[in-house]
Amino acid sequence: MCGIVGAVSTRNIVPILVQGLQRLEYRGYDSCGVAVHSASLGAKQGGLQRARSTARVSELMEQVKADHIEGGTGIAHTRWATHGAPAVHNAHPHFSHGSGAGAGESKAGRVALVHNGIIENHDELRAALQAKGYEFLSQTDTEVIAHLVDSLYNGDVFEAVKAAIVQLHGAYAIAVFHKDEPHRVIGARAGSPLILGVGKEHSETFLASDAMALAGVTDQIVYLEEGDVVDIQIGKYWVQDRHHKAVTRDVKTVQAHSGAAELGPYRHYMQKEIFEQPRAIADTLEGIEGITPELFGNGAYSVFKAVDNVLILACGTSYYSGCVAKYWIEAIAKIPCQVEIASEYRYRESVPNLNSLVVTISQSGETADTLAALRHAQSLGMDKTLTICNVATSAMVRECQLSYVTRAGAEIGVASTKAFTTQLAGLFLLTLALAQTKGRLSDAEEAAHIKAMRHLPAALQAVLALEPQLIAWSQEFASKENALFLGRGTHYPIALEGALKLKEVTYIHAEAYAAGELKHGPLALVTSAMPVVTVAPNDALLEKLKSNMQEVRARGGVLYVLADGDTKIESSEGVNVIRMPEHYGVLSPILHVVPLQLLSYHTACARGTDVDKPRNLAKSVTVE
Repeated sequence: MCGIVGAVSTRNIVPILVQGLQRLEYRGYDSCGVAVHSASLGAKQGGLQRARSTARVSELMEQVKADHIEGGTGIAHTRWATHGAPAVHNAHPHFSHGSGAGAGESKAGRVALVHNGIIENHDELRAALQAKGYEFLSQTDTEVIAHLVDSLYNGDVFEAVKAAIVQLHGAYAIAVFHKDEPHRVIGARAGSPLILGVGKEHSETFLASDAMALAGVTDQIVYLEEGDVVDIQIGKYWVQDRHHKAVTRDVKTVQAHSGAAELGPYRHYMQKEIFEQPRAIADTLEGIEGITPELFGNGAYSVFKAVDNVLILACGTSYYSGCVAKYWIEAIAKIPCQVEIASEYRYRESVPNLNSLVVTISQSGETADTLAALRHAQSLGMDKTLTICNVATSAMVRECQLSYVTRAGAEIGVASTKAFTTQLAGLFLLTLALAQTKGRLSDAEEAAHIKAMRHLPAALQAVLALEPQLIAWSQEFASKENALFLGRGTHYPIALEGALKLKEVTYIHAEAYAAGELKHGPLALVTSAMPVVTVAPNDALLEKLKSNMQEVRARGGVLYVLADGDTKIESSEGVNVIRMPEHYGVLSPILHVVPLQLLSYHTACARGTDVDKPRNLAKSVTVE
């Protein structure tokens, strides 16, 4: 996903900025760019220079050389398109444009800015800035921030940035510099990571979204915390926290190869991995321009053409991802689908279908029960096999005919988070590939689905911005010993996954039900002491779900509802509502599970449990 590199130095910093972008290429991107202050190396005058490209970073470097772009102060960026298509005019860095209402001099090109994240209120800010005379040259939410900083500038870019971020709603990591201050870059973060690097020579100070970007340049890393604003200059830096108080952040020695295992500003790996999900989804979908069976390996087309049934085998969290996929496969590909708990499947008498596509799902690819179930299916003659897995070198990948390797990266927390959402991404691609092979996916539908998938990282960032509200809920859950989770349709498995997360890390007993099953037994458990978490997207089952919620309220139950904004479900006595940023249609399960992860994580923190290493559990279950 998007990457940031910034620096202030006494030497030409452009080669280091571009090299940093190259180290971030693994995240996936569709455009890149660099901007410098041309007067920052001692020239008496100069302005902002910029190069942007929709090609690879190596080609950006050639463009920089050809245009003789040099400077000691600069910022650079790789972008995964969210607001606006992958195009040069939407690429970062962005400059401010416009004179401003009542201003006598032109302010064009005074501010340069790069940004990771998503600004939810960009439309309102855009309208206000246009009224002041600012001109927008892109479709991005990022350009809004550049103009906003410019509009608030009064001789101190640090103060302008602090004033600007107060008006931003959403998630961001930004790096900014101003034409009038050639040896200064300002950074700020909220909901998106940003680090500071302390150089060993040339009086350098750096900003980056990932320590990997600074590998070989410095191993002295400061992990900025939520709400921090940092001012970097030649050989020095200052940090203020969200309350605008000066703070000292620890400098850590970080080797590039160990960057994935660093906690950074997070308390636990589970929290870190929850917040890595936008990047993990972006990496998992990297390079996908269209749907083709060959995404799953050579010969996939002939395999998919021959199958008339799908059998999914998995355990735990992976099993719930398979349960979501069942709804997708049957609704979109129109192929019957069964989902089996791997440890049960191998021990029961079953009727093999030799035209089944056997799909295994595993984070590690070494899950003993799932491997055994795969081998059992193969022993019955079902040789059309495919795995969705996070480890390319695993046994599961080696033993299956086809595979899709997710790119969640190392997942250290025992309670799976980013592996689950990337599995869902892989399973949705499988659904589309099957539908296409069977002639059940039109070009228009394919384009719409790809567009929605490309927006997932940004949509996830917006969901992560709900964390403060989930923390408030967690304070109420911390004293409970039982909880119910409700969902319908594709969100019933998400309720199951939410209950599992709560059990795993908080040790609170939690159960999930298809909401229509309430009156068939579980309603007997409902009291005012039993919180009932309800996943409420605006889908075809919403009105049915509202009736189920009324059943809970009539028995004195307290509801905690994750509702899409247009569901008309309001907070009231006994009904606590958190509004999701947007309705996301068929991909909604990928978004709705994230608040449940955050609720479980923060409840565990409140209860003081060992979040990353829950009792009695292991990360990779390699024994039966």
